Amino acid sequence: MKPLVADPRFIKVALPLLVGVAVLSIWHGLVVGLEVPKYLVPGPIVVAQTLVADWGLLSASLLVTLKITFLAFFTAVLLGTAVAFLFVQSRWIEVSLFPYAVLLQVTPVVAIAPLIIIWVKDPTAALTLCATLVALFPIISNTTLGLRSVNPGLVNLFRMNRATRLQTLVRLRIPSALPYFFGGLRISSGLALIGAVVAEFVAGTGGTGAGLAYQILQAGFQINIPRLFAALILITATGVLLFLLMVWLSRLCLGGWHDSEIVPES
Repeated sequence: MKPLVADPRFIKVALPLLVGVAVLSIWHGLVVGLEVPKYLVPGPIVVAQTLVADWGLLSASLLVTLKITFLAFFTAVLLGTAVAFLFVQSRWIEVSLFPYAVLLQVTPVVAIAPLIIIWVKDPTAALTLCATLVALFPIISNTTLGLRSVNPGLVNLFRMNRATRLQTLVRLRIPSALPYFFGGLRISSGLALIGAVVAEFVAGTGGTGAGLAYQILQAGFQINIPRLFAALILITATGVLLFLLMVWLSRLCLGGWHDSEIVPES
């Protein structure tokens, strides 16, 4: 029986937890030792108490932000995958259109979000569109790279056996592109959350349909710094959970056959 400490899975969980405990301990020690008032930097205990006390308000706002995030993420996956399939059909198509995909990546969503919010009357659709623009490029880029990164010998083998373009795509290019695709999902899921929060900041939507960004703005206006920190921690935790969900999905789909997910025996 192998010792528990030597287990790579245990190390992957234990080390980040130790770092997290160390950071929280240093944070608490500095706040208490320097007597920093909570309206400047609250300690982790105060933030935890605020998170529990304001859970009803913050959880409702979190659901609104998650709704925008998932809508944007699924839209980005569908559009990004379709565009990547289009690019791989012809080098001319890719060369002609890929610069415009890069244009979406380098254009700050803060600059175009006000226009989108003005043009699109429905707030949910406008916020989803803004977040989709942020999350779209990693799907296009990674999936296109994966579809192109095929062993030339295997491509020639398919041609020798007179495989159709569709057969080559389904049986060769798509399986080869899956690791790249799931890598894009890990990036895009976090960007969808960032895009949703940024769009909410720009829109400033309040009331019952307010997301976490609005709660952060309100907490800042009211000098309620513990609630601001609690909302930030919720956003951060959500981003981590989304990343872990994509990692789990990648291992579920690739774990049995692809080298990138097979853990070597030690």
